[in-house]
Amino acid sequence: MKYIIVLSFLISLAACNQGEKIPDVSNIKIQLSTQRFEKDFFQLDSLHFAAALNQLQANYPSFGENFLTTILNVDPQWSADSISNYVRGFEKAYQPIYDSSEQVFKDFTPYEAAIKKGLQFVKYYFPKYQTPEKIITYIGPADGFGDILSDDAIIIGLHHHLGNQFSLYKSSLVQQVYPDYINRFFDPAHIAVNCMKNIVLDLYPERMDDKTLVQQMIEKGKRLYLLQHFLPNTQEYMLIGYSNEQMKGCNKNEKAIWDLFIKNNLLQSIDNNLIKNYIGDSPKTQELADEEGQFAPGNIGSFAGWQIVKKYMHKNPTISLPQLMGMDNDVIFNEAKYKP
Repeated sequence: MKYIIVLSFLISLAACNQGEKIPDVSNIKIQLSTQRFEKDFFQLDSLHFAAALNQLQANYPSFGENFLTTILNVDPQWSADSISNYVRGFEKAYQPIYDSSEQVFKDFTPYEAAIKKGLQFVKYYFPKYQTPEKIITYIGPADGFGDILSDDAIIIGLHHHLGNQFSLYKSSLVQQVYPDYINRFFDPAHIAVNCMKNIVLDLYPERMDDKTLVQQMIEKGKRLYLLQHFLPNTQEYMLIGYSNEQMKGCNKNEKAIWDLFIKNNLLQSIDNNLIKNYIGDSPKTQELADEEGQFAPGNIGSFAGWQIVKKYMHKNPTISLPQLMGMDNDVIFNEAKYKP
């Protein structure tokens, strides 16, 4: 398995690329089909469970084994009876989750279509990239893995997309791993976003070691800019993982956000303990946020980095996405001359 995101299908009428013309990708051929692993799993023959489980693994050559060993943490050294009993225990415990997923995802066609459209944009900008040809949906432990990109498939954990008010997400089991500021995005609308985030990571794995805060901000901004072009009709707040109100607050207070970094001389810091306050998931940015975190949510450095990259690309519209991703971050920062 390559990449895992625990965190689209929400479409806006206006494009998110600030006036850029969205290319027509309708003629780009993408082979994509969906396999519903969770259906096969929860319908295994209980009278001949061990044999049925072996057959299920054979029907899903790469994912079946990974599901047992990586997702369910089955030890291959266990006896066949121990494995069967363990897996049946999970099946029984998660039957209500499966039943809920059957209601929410009775028809998966719209989500497959959204992912396929995203892959058409990926192929448009990166024609040599080998896009996955299948989607595999599954149900796993709620405090475990979610959406995954494997060598040959987009793998979607439906247990992380049942709606942010789903009761299981409020349990202590889930809250310990995925608190509210993360699980609030556990809804169907974020499926395509998570899938394309994994594609971005596959194209450009993150390497943040020894980078200054501003370099990391721009690195994150480049990935958001790329994601924006893979999902050009998806609203920006969904791409970065904010609420709509948080995104509006950030746009309204863009200057104050930038002043935080400038006035406190933060941009050239290499202190990872400091950097993590501004890059990555967190409920809010303490120095700026109100009690609800509406003004400045966490990951505010990525927001600022995104604005810098937008400014740079607005000045340099002939630069392609592959060229942008390969550019030195300091060059982007210096040439953008960002000043909200």
